[in-house]
Amino acid sequence: MAEFRYGPVELYLVGFEGDRPDPGVLGALADLVEGRLFRLLDLVIVSKSDDGDIDIVEIEDGDIVEGLGDIELAELGIAGEEDIIELAELVPPGGSAIIVALELLFARTLAEKIAASGAVVLSAERIPAPIVNAVLDAAQSEGE
Repeated sequence: MAEFRYGPVELYLVGFEGDRPDPGVLGALADLVEGRLFRLLDLVIVSKSDDGDIDIVEIEDGDIVEGLGDIELAELGIAGEEDIIELAELVPPGGSAIIVALELLFARTLAEKIAASGAVVLSAERIPAPIVNAVLDAAQSEGE
């Protein structure tokens, strides 16, 4: 059987109002990492001044981030410089964001089984939670 050191990885840009990420969102991220659903590979904090000046802080192992505490990052730098610069442009003036690379631990076994069988994933698409909920709410309303 094919054994992978890593499962699929997703790169997120999560935006916040103001100059720093919300500790509650970071706490929820920490809970998911502690629950072993995800492995936190890389974390970057981006803020943009009202004038459009961008500040990028690449978090390193042992850094204390409010809401995350003493974090352990598995693969510093997996969010490449080009990705970071491109994503930072999407942050609105006066706002901030985190760029987070998450390994999908729960999907590693499936990826191994697919590879071992000789199969290949031809397409994968994530449907954002707000869209899923809106579609299902609309369908439920029509059924009433």
